[in-house]
Amino acid sequence: MNKIICFLALLMILVSACKKKESGGGSSIITPTKGTASVLTQHNDNTRAGLNSNETVLTTSNVNTTSFGKQFTLSVDDQIYAQPLVVANLSISSGTHNVVFIATVNNTIYAFDGDNGKLYWTKNFTVAGLRPPNAGDMSSSWCTPYTDIAYNIGIIGTPVIDSVKQLMFFVSRSTNGVAFHQYLHSVSLLNGADQPGSPIEIAAKIAGTGDGSVNDSVSFDPFRNNQRQGLTLVNGVVYVTWSSHCDMNPYHGWIIGYDEQTLTQETVYNDTPTGENGGIWESGMGMAADAQGNLYITTGNGTVGEGGLYTETGNGTGESVANPEPTNLTNRGESALKLTPSGSTLSISSYFTPTNYVNLNVNDLDYGVMGTFLIPNSQYYFTGCKDGNLYLLNTGNMGGYSSSSNQVQQTVAVSSNLHCQPAYYNGTSNEYVYVWGENDVLRALTFNRTTNTFNSTQTTSGLSGPTGGCGAEISVSSNGNNDSTGIVWITYAYSGDAGNTTSPGILRALPANNITKELWDSNIAGGDAVGNFSKFCSPTIANGHVYLATFSMQVDVYGLK
Repeated sequence: MNKIICFLALLMILVSACKKKESGGGSSIITPTKGTASVLTQHNDNTRAGLNSNETVLTTSNVNTTSFGKQFTLSVDDQIYAQPLVVANLSISSGTHNVVFIATVNNTIYAFDGDNGKLYWTKNFTVAGLRPPNAGDMSSSWCTPYTDIAYNIGIIGTPVIDSVKQLMFFVSRSTNGVAFHQYLHSVSLLNGADQPGSPIEIAAKIAGTGDGSVNDSVSFDPFRNNQRQGLTLVNGVVYVTWSSHCDMNPYHGWIIGYDEQTLTQETVYNDTPTGENGGIWESGMGMAADAQGNLYITTGNGTVGEGGLYTETGNGTGESVANPEPTNLTNRGESALKLTPSGSTLSISSYFTPTNYVNLNVNDLDYGVMGTFLIPNSQYYFTGCKDGNLYLLNTGNMGGYSSSSNQVQQTVAVSSNLHCQPAYYNGTSNEYVYVWGENDVLRALTFNRTTNTFNSTQTTSGLSGPTGGCGAEISVSSNGNNDSTGIVWITYAYSGDAGNTTSPGILRALPANNITKELWDSNIAGGDAVGNFSKFCSPTIANGHVYLATFSMQVDVYGLK
């Protein structure tokens, strides 16, 4: 009898030990818990503030080298530019699971279990007989060599998910090397199946005499126009935006909206219909939207107003001169825009163009380079320019254009190129905005609700930061406004120039209310290394895990050991 009891006890111990081991590199992980938070769009929600305030597992006490680290990796078929998205409590595979969705530049979507790495489904969306475009296709006088993207150019912009309808929307690209195509897809979260009407090939035409126009019409160019930003879902409309590949003319900034149920084209907007350029970049961050359905973007180098872009020798002195009509709303490069749906297009209900827009154009100092967001529960819009100026705008009156001074809520000079994704945190006593441009330090700006401006004193970290042509990408997690749970998650290339080359990455965790300290980073323990940095792709934090996309053909998953 004693022998039987001992045998049963030993068997129970072995079974228990096996249950603690999960697939995905053989690491021991905590037992999956029912999810409480989903991340359905780039930077968490349509404010684009990058805050998950429903993180109940990770705290400033347990994110340390003893308790926290890499749990497993999710292997995929190519590089990842799109931020991983998470749907909590999804009924899939005969159960309810937290599922992470990953899109690659090979036009492939993956659905993995977010807690143990099990693959539920994968599907490639390249058109049969074609291939994804690649960097070699972009060879021209503007792009030789094309280094912004390493090779394949399939799904780049972060998809958007409707968790109620259980649908995901994204843009894929296919080519035979001569003809180029872009498609908007609506697919099931459960198996990746295209829904009725999906995919639809993206095409658009508007009246205009701008660069590349034919017979007074400007057409969408699926070759030159780069779908870089995350998609936006607002009031049943999926909005897609475009910039370009390495300023290869002719191109324009486009916003096209589709009915999410039928994929019928609802909205077409071009920001330079009688001019040129105006790409919508924002370091890959999605277009912001408010509760009323207004959309917010910043635009890059391009025509401002009417009467020409700028003339370097037009005044006979060899100096640049402003457009004759810089306040004309027809063309709005180098501007922050509040756009309101109006019939089949978008109308500019408010805007801001910096006084020095001519200098920005001439010296390639785009206004629209940094990710932007709406400060939650306020009427303020946080934006940044490549010349190192941060502009806080009042969405009720963004400031328009003045030749003498910028009529904005506040200007904060940081003297840093701002290829980066900033983020926001609302703590017990203070609200912060974090920004880390290349060749600079991490900065925490305190937002003052009394003055609706940032305090003059900034907090900076002593950490060595990103170099070259790409800054840091930032997300924040907390459980409400409890500072003991507020964590700033930062990823960037710790060496090299990630703007033009594949570079090794790092993930750091700092207390949200004191960025002068560090809780943990991926370079301390060898097993936590992140691989190659995925530029313009912020960490995703949900349900006790941090999902970090890489250019090493994998997503690294971190959590409590």
